[in-house]
Amino acid sequence: MADPLPGIVRAGRAVCGTLEQAERREWWLSNGRGAYAAGTIAGTLTRRYHGLLTAVTRPPLGRALLLAKADATVHDGDTRIPLFANRWTSGAVAPGGHVDIESFRLDGRMPMWVFARGALRIEQRIWLEPGIDRVYVAWRLLAGSAAGPAPRLDVALLVNCRDHHSVSASGALAPRLHAERDRLGVHHPQGAVVVIRALGGDIAVDPARIEQFDLPAERERGLEDTDNHLQVGRASLALSAERWIGIAAGVDDVPPLDLGEAMQRHQARDRALLAVPCGRRGPLHGAPDWIRQLVLAADGFLIERSLAGGTRGASVIAGYPWFGDWGRDSMIALPGLALACGRTDFARRILDTFAGLEDGGMLPNVFPGDGEKPAYNTVDAALWYIEAWRAYVDVTSDFAGLEAVFPVLERIVRGYRKGTRYGIRCDPDDGLVSAGEPGVQLTWMDAKAGDWVVTPRHGKPVEINALWYNALVAMAGLARRLARDPQPYDAMAAKAKTGFRRYLRNDGHGLLDVLDGPNGDDNAIRPNQLLAVSLPASPLQPQAQAQVVAVCGRLLLTSYGLRSLAPGQPGYRSRYLGDVLARDGAYHQGTVWGWLLGHYALAEYRLTGDAVLARSRLAPIADHLNDAGLGNVSEIFDAEAPHMPRGAPAQAWSVACVLEAWWRIASPP
Repeated sequence: MADPLPGIVRAGRAVCGTLEQAERREWWLSNGRGAYAAGTIAGTLTRRYHGLLTAVTRPPLGRALLLAKADATVHDGDTRIPLFANRWTSGAVAPGGHVDIESFRLDGRMPMWVFARGALRIEQRIWLEPGIDRVYVAWRLLAGSAAGPAPRLDVALLVNCRDHHSVSASGALAPRLHAERDRLGVHHPQGAVVVIRALGGDIAVDPARIEQFDLPAERERGLEDTDNHLQVGRASLALSAERWIGIAAGVDDVPPLDLGEAMQRHQARDRALLAVPCGRRGPLHGAPDWIRQLVLAADGFLIERSLAGGTRGASVIAGYPWFGDWGRDSMIALPGLALACGRTDFARRILDTFAGLEDGGMLPNVFPGDGEKPAYNTVDAALWYIEAWRAYVDVTSDFAGLEAVFPVLERIVRGYRKGTRYGIRCDPDDGLVSAGEPGVQLTWMDAKAGDWVVTPRHGKPVEINALWYNALVAMAGLARRLARDPQPYDAMAAKAKTGFRRYLRNDGHGLLDVLDGPNGDDNAIRPNQLLAVSLPASPLQPQAQAQVVAVCGRLLLTSYGLRSLAPGQPGYRSRYLGDVLARDGAYHQGTVWGWLLGHYALAEYRLTGDAVLARSRLAPIADHLNDAGLGNVSEIFDAEAPHMPRGAPAQAWSVACVLEAWWRIASPP
């Protein structure tokens, strides 16, 4: 018998039947190409990004919403029971099918509902086909309400054809429709095509404008909050207890298929991911279910990537729904998403893909699309890249791969030492890296609204020089493995370590945040100093490391991550709310970041050697998996209790850094 998939994400009637609770919990699915599907437990659309199929035209970019909803109504004799809910701009919620949801859970990562009214019970599931822009929605009868004919489903099929960042105007959709028994083709004037097939029934063309959908999550973000869709047809399906019935929709023709077999293929893939051994550090099969759930979540961020000349690469989607693949995020996330999960081949492909984008010793911040130029406005992505190679070689001993890439790593160090874009250069006086030009944000604290760079941090940011020192130590170690001369890297590391003493504060608050800025040193209390302890090579003595962990634990640590600025500091913001300008102003001014939780656990473990204590820092994430982006970890949280989740509901480095920390703490080298 196959091992059961994680089933810790679940909700009963008290959550499912309460609209506010059911709507704040969202399911997210992806397919390894950048396409996704998403919605709420309630079945309502609350974001412009919710829908059953957001496909990609230029994988993983060019995302377009093609199938918005498949609203099913049960016909049981003379009784009509809606298995869906809709929000309207009038304020009405009609129908309110969420009140008949008996339970919801993720079976692995597959969302599953049980609807119950009286004796009638119906199960519904949704999943995406890996590697193909195709979605499945399936139903089966669990128990009938009375003797007689089996109930039937009438499924209204709502489509769209818009960029996933936008909303549709009234009457904007006018596709050409063609139906043949169980197949409906929807051909949009823009060229997009979606094919919908009924599996266990028929489809009839039935066009109707279904408009004025209310999107409260967009209103909260200060954005357009009304959307409009087009009903193109209705599927008529006979419910059965013996087999799954439903619809399949994709950008290519959907062949007749068995829904049960398609579901089993998806579940078998999830089980295979959970069974992968994890290098010399051992497998994760003994991990608790919440960690196993994160292993499945990790797979959703790993994508195939089209490269120039038609070649194939690999990358990391930074977060769903609005992020693409970013250099910094990809490198920070790679050890947790790939190495901790035993995906070393995928890790190598990502590393090779980004090697081809090195320029002037830098890696791009935003991955270029077809015909686009990469943006290199990041001072840390290349330094994280060196650390990712160190971690990869530590697990795999892939010296052939290291030999091939070593010239790229050398160019990165040379570029930083001699100078490259945006004033990035190593100061020969103290061996530290400085960076910054007016109007440019280069560190991970990169919020910018118009011409306003919220946290410019020009000068010598503390985490950049922690990364610089770590990269130099890593380069010396990698050079030794290749029987090359490590002395130049050892010498630069020694100088940087001496220069790093300049960050030490005399007030007990750890390290300064930035040295030698336009207005002198910046003494803001931020979590950036934590990397000087959490990275494998620390430039600090144990006493200074302890001081850093202490101040971060006292002023910045929360259950879900670290505050980006200590309470009481100038500019501190306790809530991440409001329009775009208000949210950008709060993004790194107190807002809690989930990715830093793993780094705190690693730093504390480095100091104490107490694995139980360090893993306990990660434990609150188990509860968070039942909130916001279900089975995932949010990008950010409010700075003050109860630390409501905000930002992207599924963030790569939030998931990855928790996985990496648990992996390293549970199985130290």
